[in-house]
Amino acid sequence: MQWIKVVAPGQGAMLAAVARPSGAGPFPTVVLLHGTHGFAREYVQLAEALAHEGLLAVAACWFSRGSGAGVRFVTPIDCLEAPSQREASNPATLEVVDMLVAAARTLPDARRDAIGLFGHSRGGGAALNYVLSRRDVRAAALNSAGYDPSALAELVSQVSTPLLILHGTADSPADGGSAFTNVQMARDFEAALRRIGKPVEAQYYVGSGHNSLFTSSKQFDDEAKRMAAFFLHNLEN
Repeated sequence: MQWIKVVAPGQGAMLAAVARPSGAGPFPTVVLLHGTHGFAREYVQLAEALAHEGLLAVAACWFSRGSGAGVRFVTPIDCLEAPSQREASNPATLEVVDMLVAAARTLPDARRDAIGLFGHSRGGGAALNYVLSRRDVRAAALNSAGYDPSALAELVSQVSTPLLILHGTADSPADGGSAFTNVQMARDFEAALRRIGKPVEAQYYVGSGHNSLFTSSKQFDDEAKRMAAFFLHNLEN
């Protein structure tokens, strides 16, 4: 595990943990974006799990001071120099993700042409907005992300990047979710993508909540393996 800082001019400095696979690189690379609850040890563990499967994984603190009901499910890592928390659709958020993707490309063992994004909750929204507007990453995994039904048609028409949707069927505001993270929103988004032949995979975890990735070791292991297979398939081909 290597720790680096990515400077965002005028916004702050982002702490990031880089987990490297064994063997000779370069490796397909994934940037991990945390949710509203903030940067945490659990994201570092997820990066380590993905590295074990052959991905160079970068878990980054893309904003400081986590908040909300989901904080109790993770082990926070302080990164007070990071940019302020913003909405996933904020242009400043896209700039921050730009900087993290660019930094990942410069890592010595990264494959510059094979970058993917993972995001949980607010991080999932940031990842989705990024692939819709930038289109310079080759795959994205969205865990417990929110989907606005009023923008469904527009979102679906813009998707060209392969997506993996990971969502709990019991996602709710009680454990950090929102009205937009209700599982039906995710199912509707997936169905709309499939209707017009967009590249999408999905896995729904029965009875799981918004933060079950971090509270269920069984789900954590399953998600890590699914993500690794998804990213390796889409980044190596």
